[in-house]
Amino acid sequence: MIWSKEETLSKSEMRRLQTTRLKEVVERVYHLVPFYKKLFDKHGISPDSVKSPDDLQKLPFTKKQDLRDNYPYGMFAVPMGEIVRIHSSSGTTGKPTVVGYTESDMNVWAEVMARAFRMGGVTSQDIMQNSHGYGLFTGGLGFHAAAEKMKVAVIPSSTGFTSRQLLLLKDFGATVLTATPSFALHLAEVAKNEGYDIKRDFRLKAGFFGAEPTSIGMKEEIAKVWGIEYHEIYGMSEIIGPGVGCNCTHTRLLHFQEDHFYPEIIDPKTLEVLPEGERGELVVTTLTKQALPLIRYKTGDITSITRVPCKCGRTTARIESIVGRSDDMLLIGGVNVFPSQIEHVLSTIEGIALHYQIIAKKKGYLDKLEIDIEVDESIMVDDVAKLESLKSTISKALLNSLYINVEVKLVAPKSIERSEGKSVRVIDERRK
Repeated sequence: MIWSKEETLSKSEMRRLQTTRLKEVVERVYHLVPFYKKLFDKHGISPDSVKSPDDLQKLPFTKKQDLRDNYPYGMFAVPMGEIVRIHSSSGTTGKPTVVGYTESDMNVWAEVMARAFRMGGVTSQDIMQNSHGYGLFTGGLGFHAAAEKMKVAVIPSSTGFTSRQLLLLKDFGATVLTATPSFALHLAEVAKNEGYDIKRDFRLKAGFFGAEPTSIGMKEEIAKVWGIEYHEIYGMSEIIGPGVGCNCTHTRLLHFQEDHFYPEIIDPKTLEVLPEGERGELVVTTLTKQALPLIRYKTGDITSITRVPCKCGRTTARIESIVGRSDDMLLIGGVNVFPSQIEHVLSTIEGIALHYQIIAKKKGYLDKLEIDIEVDESIMVDDVAKLESLKSTISKALLNSLYINVEVKLVAPKSIERSEGKSVRVIDERRK
């Protein structure tokens, strides 16, 4: 089943549409976003320089730091009176990257998510349990709005409360589940422990999962344990949120909504555009975004692209699942976490030394983050009350910055191994 005709355009038709929209967005950002006017002028570029997607290579890249440097609304191309929604994600300096949406943007978001749901056979007869988080992150609300657009009944269960989630799944008869992959496996594990017969007690037929990288083995395990079709959702809040790409039942590759988001694959080191099929960093230009249009946005995600049409009938480009990051970002339970962000938080707290180690691990199927931090030599290590108070202060500060719970362990001064070279700040035990 296909949701909209744009998914089946010929290459020439898609090219014409992309060209029209690209010219419009370049014109808009040049005249409405001071950051882009200054950047284009610096490189001697005018909107007239862009006559087709081939000319994108003339344009400079936009980086996440540019959004932080223009915090909160400096990258917006419309007045606040036209903004109907604001989302944000955390940043390395403690300030989040802020994303605004106009009514048109919300319609585009619902449109691309509806396309994704239709790839999994979702119709108005389905009941969807949305176990993605609701709030400043784009996950939960992005899934919710599209489902309502399709007249699908939504159970907004959000994250956590595992036993209650299972009760809702059974009693409300959900046929579609949305969640992070790790939470889906955690749900299955708890269901078995609580005596559910997964294949008999639940009516699920399909699941849509995203927000964290997932191996083929894990995808297959989720599909097997729940007895469902596994569909992977790709997106970034800066681009729009979930819905930028999704796989249909015929392929593991993700159909990329290139009539709204123009993709390029570049070499992360040389920054040169790579041929089709080669892995590199995904760069995206938003073609229809009104509030926060982005030109050649460096996502940091490593993938490859093909434009070979799919058996499902869709002709849009397809990307492989994200295979890694071009930076040192950690993804913990669907939340982006940067080591420098953690260091920024720790640097504001008295009583600790900036000698620490970040340990990412698995507890069952869920991602967990632990931070071992040396206390300052002025702190008595046998003063239990003071250590507990300090630990609580650090935990709260990290939660406020990262939006996730972190296990904090205070260790004695000079107990963390020093390095003469680059310090080993991060240990990712999940790879084991």
